Amino acid sequence: MTIAEPRWLSAVRGLEPRARRAFAAAARAGRLDAPVSLLLADDAALARLNARFRGKPRPTNVLSFPNPAGGGDLALALGTVRREARALGRSLADHLAHLVVHGTLHLAGFDHATERSGRVMERREAMVLRRLGVPDPYRTRR
Repeated sequence: MTIAEPRWLSAVRGLEPRARRAFAAAARAGRLDAPVSLLLADDAALARLNARFRGKPRPTNVLSFPNPAGGGDLALALGTVRREARALGRSLADHLAHLVVHGTLHLAGFDHATERSGRVMERREAMVLRRLGVPDPYRTRR
């Protein structure tokens, strides 16, 4: 875990253990047994990564970069994650957990490219989050 944006530390109480717990639970659920790095950065860093690797020059909440040998890298943007949490009425800690789970499941091969695969991924995320004591982020949308 690399904390490139130090404001993450004051934004989420127990940041590192919380992120590690979310990752471990998602890795178990996704049967991912490979190294993963997590970058906690700011919006500018995610905008640069998003532009370079996805051709979208704007920040996003989470990026996942699978390694062909397994595992990979995750990156989260504090400003975007904070704004989303506020807009959704969720705690920043719960939204962080959700995005770590979401990104980890991407690294495990899950996607939401189709309606069916999206439903499968959402159900898996909700199951993992329930185990972590985090409310289902998709329940309120229906």
